[in-house]
Amino acid sequence: MRRTPALIAGGGPAGSVAALLLARGGDRPLVLERSRGSQDALCGGFLSWRTLESLASVGIDPTLLGGHAVRRVVLFTARGRAESLLPAPAIGLSRRRLDALLLDAARDAGARIERGVTIRSAEGTTLHTGDGAEVVGETLFLATGKHDLRGAMRDAVVGDDPAMGVRVRLAPYPSLSRLVGDAIELHAFAGGYGGLICQEDGSANLCLALRRSRLKAAGDLPALLRVLGDELPALGERLAHLGGTPAIDAIANVPYGWRAAGTVPGVYRLGDQAGVIPSLAGEGMGIAIASAICAARHWQAHGPDGAPGFQHALRRRLHRPIALAGLLRTLAEHPVAHPLLLAGGRMPTLVAAAARWTRIDSVSHRSSQSA
Repeated sequence: MRRTPALIAGGGPAGSVAALLLARGGDRPLVLERSRGSQDALCGGFLSWRTLESLASVGIDPTLLGGHAVRRVVLFTARGRAESLLPAPAIGLSRRRLDALLLDAARDAGARIERGVTIRSAEGTTLHTGDGAEVVGETLFLATGKHDLRGAMRDAVVGDDPAMGVRVRLAPYPSLSRLVGDAIELHAFAGGYGGLICQEDGSANLCLALRRSRLKAAGDLPALLRVLGDELPALGERLAHLGGTPAIDAIANVPYGWRAAGTVPGVYRLGDQAGVIPSLAGEGMGIAIASAICAARHWQAHGPDGAPGFQHALRRRLHRPIALAGLLRTLAEHPVAHPLLLAGGRMPTLVAAAARWTRIDSVSHRSSQSA
């Protein structure tokens, strides 16, 4: 059995930023990450201007990330399209690059990083690993993303037709780059939507959030992509760049809209383990990074016993962004509402409202002060 003051489950953006700040504060956190090397994740390829500001606040220079510049949002439905400028420039950046940069920064600051470690379950602040070992932390920072950990499951109700996430990478093509350009594209259809964005290497990341009934009706994931391409010609034009047999990642029962109601002393829940915002808002990475900043500062001030206060304050702060993102998700996945999104020049107004009310910029300060 090993013991450590600060134990972090997961080396994604939330876990890495928490480790970075704890290490800079003089501690030596231990990060356990299941992947042996950085790889693309199911979601998280869009970094908003507020997320870039959060990274800059912890010493990660946005100009050194090398992302693809994003200045517009374009909405496609079967009825037409609408577009608007973003309030400020954002970037498209692969999780492979982002996760590698953040983990390297945490390691350089003094954090201990152990890769290729499978975590089987949690019991309080103790993690049970795949090789039968136990690692005990005075504090556990739970940063496993959308993947639940046995013993620390999210108390979410997913319903009869739960949401699932699907990701596919479109290889770099000049014609694809011309189609998408400096936009993040939203493709809305019955039962779901997809977000498509170019990344730093010229490839494009397509992430879909849809009801499981859509997959059941199509039969399998490749068939589902073909069906959606037929329903939405613009999406079909982009899917034509898949070629061959694409690698498709998927995760079932994503609890969009869930927020952690509380936690036990010693366990800080970060990112998707604290709240799951519908991906249409493009703020998943913002929540991951801002919650990590808040948790690290709160722990340094209050220690393990501060976890319940931190979680309660973060839940309050996440209410408005997640609620509004849930409303936008409902509009996107019901075609009867699509004219509301397209008609009368509403797109710029919606983008401005979403930018104002779904960004997570000051969570680190407000939650620490109010806890």
